[in-house]
Amino acid sequence: VVVVLDTATRRGLVDSAYNERRAQCEAAARFFGVPALRDVTVTQFESRVDTLDDVTRRRARHVITENERTVQAAEAMQRGDAAQLGLLMKASHASLSDDFEVSSGELDHMVECALRQEACYGARMTGAGFGGCAVALVRGAAADAFASAVAAEYHRTTGISPSIYVCAASNGAEAVD
Repeated sequence: VVVVLDTATRRGLVDSAYNERRAQCEAAARFFGVPALRDVTVTQFESRVDTLDDVTRRRARHVITENERTVQAAEAMQRGDAAQLGLLMKASHASLSDDFEVSSGELDHMVECALRQEACYGARMTGAGFGGCAVALVRGAAADAFASAVAAEYHRTTGISPSIYVCAASNGAEAVD
């Protein structure tokens, strides 16, 4: 199941940081001669990575590898491979934190609290970043115990009481009679 982990911290500097990341990604796309970084493969990126400045390299690496992770995540879901999906979530969070630099100390800590739980396949921040929520993929039978353990550890180490939501999948929007 998916568990939403609200750090109870509010986002700051999202608009200016978003505009900065967008400009950095546009510069990287121009460097590769493409309209958008989605048009650059991992192989193309790796062949020219050493010619980029550090910030542009990290921003481009995040976007290009995140696109690849998204394809791999869809394939993992089609196979029902929760373990692989969890690994991709962990890699995504590391990239969002280290390369795209849109996480926060609280988000990183919440993800670490989640990943320390045996029932957790993977976790990552979600949304615009700089605070807010993370999501975790958790073994269904252990979801309530997972939520309690993460909430307790996060509160014990930060003094902040998080909100945690165990979610259930549904068929999506449909007509109700």
